[in-house]
Amino acid sequence: MENDAATTASGASATTQPVAATVSLHPDFLVGEIDRRLFGSFVEHLGRAVYTGIYEPTHTTADEHGFRRDVADLTKELGVSMVRYPGGNFVSNYVWEDAVGPVEDRKPFIDLAWRTIEPNTVGTDEFLQWAEREGIEPMMAVNLGTRGVAEAAALVEYCNGEAGSRWADLRIANGRAEPYNVKLWCLGNEMDGPWQIGHKDAHEYGKLAAEAGKAMQLVDTSIKLVVCGSSSMGMPTFGEWERTVLSYTYDIVDHISMHAYYEERNGDRASFLGSATGMDRFIDRVVASADAVGAERRSDKKITISFDEWNVWYLDTRFPGEKNLPIQRDAPRIIEDVYSALDAVVVGDLLITLLNHADRVPVAALAQLVNVIAPIMTEPGGDAWRQTTFHPFANTARLAQGSVLDLRVSSPTTTTKEHGEVPLVTAAATWDESGEHGTAGALSFFLVNRSAEPATVTVRTAGLDVSVDGGLELLADHVGMREGKEEAEKVGTVEREAPAVEGGTVTFTLAPESWSAWHGTAKRA
Repeated sequence: MENDAATTASGASATTQPVAATVSLHPDFLVGEIDRRLFGSFVEHLGRAVYTGIYEPTHTTADEHGFRRDVADLTKELGVSMVRYPGGNFVSNYVWEDAVGPVEDRKPFIDLAWRTIEPNTVGTDEFLQWAEREGIEPMMAVNLGTRGVAEAAALVEYCNGEAGSRWADLRIANGRAEPYNVKLWCLGNEMDGPWQIGHKDAHEYGKLAAEAGKAMQLVDTSIKLVVCGSSSMGMPTFGEWERTVLSYTYDIVDHISMHAYYEERNGDRASFLGSATGMDRFIDRVVASADAVGAERRSDKKITISFDEWNVWYLDTRFPGEKNLPIQRDAPRIIEDVYSALDAVVVGDLLITLLNHADRVPVAALAQLVNVIAPIMTEPGGDAWRQTTFHPFANTARLAQGSVLDLRVSSPTTTTKEHGEVPLVTAAATWDESGEHGTAGALSFFLVNRSAEPATVTVRTAGLDVSVDGGLELLADHVGMREGKEEAEKVGTVEREAPAVEGGTVTFTLAPESWSAWHGTAKRA
């Protein structure tokens, strides 16, 4: 694939002194195993995420159920393991019962979150059956904005109940005999946000989430629950929200949610490239808040994180705000951000941070999957294509196997306006000791050079015999949004030759402002 950023990534000359960083690793020092749900995504009834996104019955690739085969194929290539549904802000005004049963009997309604007429053509059954056909785990959200305990428990019964109860029998009457066995459930969405329909303070929400979760688990004891954390680290209630909500729900829930979006503001490229440092600190603070509640309760239980919304989103500069949207119908184009190569490098860096927290972040969802701030774009009746951000996600999902190694990275730093001191080089490494390479397991390195200069990264592989087979690199450039399929295809990964491994040391040379992934094998020395 062509990458026309190769000669324009930084403007640095070949004689510029490179940034030097070192990485040390050992096979006995691990962060934790990679949960495949870390490579999740998100489909909300927002804009064209559903209609003309995953679903378009008149499209030439549509299957017998009306879902676009071209989008499903790209979703598989992207490596998506799990999809969160149906929201997002949408869920807080959603009546799920109105979107099951015969489609011709379903009534449209005004979605207050995005001021759109929702036709209810796609609902719980359609989504869950699509996910099942595509081998994707569903992550369902319940409405705790305008609804409550009974409706949440009823949805679990509809999805997971056996024959002989009201809501399970309704599912059977609607044509689905077997339970869907949905295991992962969100207790609402962003309930700390004043923009949320049915917004609540921490005490109101914590009590409701505890009661809803209790009822849902009485329907199905096998389900796992995600309680709403703060919508961002910038919320005025951040920290106190986590403490209060978990004080009510700690013994009931398994995960607490995190949401974060990043964008380049006012041309501050250095801060934008340092976004993953902000994500790293956000995770550490939420973990500390959760563990503090556990310590106070003298509990051995560890609450883990569902980072179920994350991405680059130009919220401040491109989105007018939901209050400024006219009421629209027929899948309007809302929040269809077009991405640059720089955005893709940042997405790759955010994935490095998620990997390096694999012990406490088993679940994550790139928001969203199609059209809405998404790695996949479509045209109604036309093509589907990969945005620039598709490439780091797809290659990380493909190459990251086994466990994340606990690296020690020594890198020069720079000072940024938004994040303070940030390292110029970031790294993650994964190793599958039980891999399919004879006695050696798959080894991958993921590296980002945030500097406008080249970087050399010396990796010391104590305790491992390492072979590096090759690499892929994606370069940031100074070209803006890549609008449309033809422009987007000008940005992609380029293959890099494998560096030699000498005396247990391998040295990578990184282009300025670049993301790269390197693959090989390793066995214990």
